[in-house]
Amino acid sequence: MDNLPSILLVAALCGYGIGAVAGLLFLGREKLANAFAFGCATLAALCGLAGSVLLLSARVPAHSRSFELLAPLIPYVKFSVRLDPLGAFFLLIISLLALALSVYSLGYARGFYGRKNVGVLGAFYNALLLATTLVFVADNAFFFLMAWEIMALSAYCLVSFEHEQEETRNAGVLYFVMSHIGTGCIMLGFLLLFQASGSYGFDTFHALGNQMPPGRRNAAFLLFLFGFGIKAGIVPLHIWLPAAHPVAPSNVSALMSGVLIKTGIYGITRVCFDFLGTPPNWWGVTVLTIGTVSAVLGVLYALMEHDLKRLLAYHSIENIGIILMGLGAALMFLHTGHPLLASLALIAGLYHTINHAVFKALLFLGAGAVLHATHTRNMEEMGGLAKRMPRTAFFFLIGAIAISALPPLNGFVSEWLTYQSLLQGFGTTPSLIRLMFPLSGAILALTGALAAACFVKAFGITFLAQPRSEHAAHAHEAPATMLLGQAILTAACVFLGLFPTQFLTLFDPVTQQLIGPQLSSQLSLANGWVLSGLGAEGGTVSTLGLTLTAVCLLPVPLVLWLFFGRRSKIRIGPTWDCGLQGLTPRMEYTATGFSKPIRMIFKALFRPRREVQREYDFSPYFATTMRFESHVEEVFQTRIYRPLNRRVLRLSRRMRTLQAGSIQAYLIYIFVTLLLLLIFAL
Repeated sequence: MDNLPSILLVAALCGYGIGAVAGLLFLGREKLANAFAFGCATLAALCGLAGSVLLLSARVPAHSRSFELLAPLIPYVKFSVRLDPLGAFFLLIISLLALALSVYSLGYARGFYGRKNVGVLGAFYNALLLATTLVFVADNAFFFLMAWEIMALSAYCLVSFEHEQEETRNAGVLYFVMSHIGTGCIMLGFLLLFQASGSYGFDTFHALGNQMPPGRRNAAFLLFLFGFGIKAGIVPLHIWLPAAHPVAPSNVSALMSGVLIKTGIYGITRVCFDFLGTPPNWWGVTVLTIGTVSAVLGVLYALMEHDLKRLLAYHSIENIGIILMGLGAALMFLHTGHPLLASLALIAGLYHTINHAVFKALLFLGAGAVLHATHTRNMEEMGGLAKRMPRTAFFFLIGAIAISALPPLNGFVSEWLTYQSLLQGFGTTPSLIRLMFPLSGAILALTGALAAACFVKAFGITFLAQPRSEHAAHAHEAPATMLLGQAILTAACVFLGLFPTQFLTLFDPVTQQLIGPQLSSQLSLANGWVLSGLGAEGGTVSTLGLTLTAVCLLPVPLVLWLFFGRRSKIRIGPTWDCGLQGLTPRMEYTATGFSKPIRMIFKALFRPRREVQREYDFSPYFATTMRFESHVEEVFQTRIYRPLNRRVLRLSRRMRTLQAGSIQAYLIYIFVTLLLLLIFAL
């Protein structure tokens, strides 16, 4: 039984590999490519899910045993993997999402029949799952970087899948460039660790930072934070994320938002809590500050969007910020010697990691079903879809409630745990740095309120009122497999929200491995039905109790109606239309109008500008046509990246003079380079 998780892991890896090969073998046969590629991914995800749950439920970190892959086939190459609790937790995330997304893709890929090669989509989809799984279980830096690079290239091919569109090509190139900048930083960080340990094995990196000089240790932290932060999409390194997520196929968008950016969170967690030892205080302050800024800016920019998938992409930045709040607080608690609070904050961050993966993937799948039915991402051209796509509307509503952190769903639980860790951190240090905790808690509350407002807009404009276009008017419900994929994630949102104390037991091996204490027994009361904070200052909440109370109160309106309203007359009339001849879609609230108050409040950030063009016939008082355009400025692109891009291009043009075409000049370049290398070596 001890080897069963490892056997299931190997089975999952083989399943993804077979799915990738099957997609390529059936390039000319769309239905077979669809069935084999995504069917193999479904079976592989089930194996990975079972293996991760078995290891985490054992609650014993000693089961993390390293073993070699492909040893009988390639005896001279070492591909060692280790399924330890942290890797198993992220394997649980990717396997759960891969299961739902693969089932969804069986129906979604039919929309590409006759237009795009489904075999290519299935092959790169399985390659991305395979490489990402290897990232989570790799046991040495060299193999980790190999898997990381394959993951980046597979994601680039999937982002560029519909490369005929210029927007898609630009987004793919931007992702490719940013991803490789991050990879360069990660490589430099691993070289610093190799210099200190003399090995690339992760077992030699454990608590290595305590033996490193402070300067190199801090440099390694910054390199890893920058490199993994690009993949996670932290502000201001996020610019690739809102560009790449909308243009990718919707199942790929869900995979990227749910899993791919979590590889950045995995890397930060692995390095900061496993490799670099006890952190200085400024590490935690930096991570907490970045998380707080990313959370509030992500949700503010999401409110300005009327592209449904781009809106969801900005919310990924927001939720990555919330995750980093928990990780930053945990680092600060480790520095001040509070391991219990550090474990609580780490659990809060990791719980929100899986919660965000589930509800964000659900929302992207809902957006994919809407795009499949309406052929547009513009919310201004939607409306009235709740009548035409009732099941998709219900699933999207569940995801919207979860991401808005409303009880009793899973987003509420992880944000509640984050609040508990932040509020209890105020008394852990006498310095003014403790003000970071209540300030971050207040901004987290603001973020939650803005997220709720944003998804009132997203759901209302998309699914309610009347259709705003012909495509919306003739929309149809998604196929059964697409609905089943959404149903799996909906069930996960409900389970993680109603039964958090049962799920918290899976965190015991993780916190024991990274920090020491096991907290599941201390975070549950009343036989595991009430979630509790730590100590006397911690609060308590029971999402299951709230739900049961609401269910018990449901008969009250029926009883009141039976006693007081049964005999009253019911009249049905038309909706009030302000005295006009009838409501039309032009009278509906728009996404732009809904978000205007927020745009005005934060105009110093958005720098809004509008253009109004009128055309007149005879009188200047009566316009025949009117055109209105409103724009907000993306500060980081206009103030940082575009000027930087111009300077890089200007420098590259000047460097062209070095390529003179003269062999003598090239020999001089080689001689000077060798001379400098010799001087450096001496």
